[in-house]
Amino acid sequence: MFFSGDLLFAGSIGRTDLPGGDMDEMLASLARVCLPLDNSTVVLSGHGPQTTIGQERATNPYLRDVAAGLGSTDAPRRGM
Repeated sequence: MFFSGDLLFAGSIGRTDLPGGDMDEMLASLARVCLPLDNSTVVLSGHGPQTTIGQERATNPYLRDVAAGLGSTDAPRRGM
């Protein structure tokens, strides 16, 4: 079980457009913290429905991009 706080949500990630937010840091955290987890790991975020790392690898555009090495700070923040 992974308590992700506001790092990873079902289908999205935490906001980086508020003061102190940093997309580069967010992407680095996703790579460092989330990618090593097993697909069966249940994710409980700060709010929203629970998910799994495997579900997020398959459907979350941010985690997919980070896993593929395509995470870009130039892209606008999606969803949430």
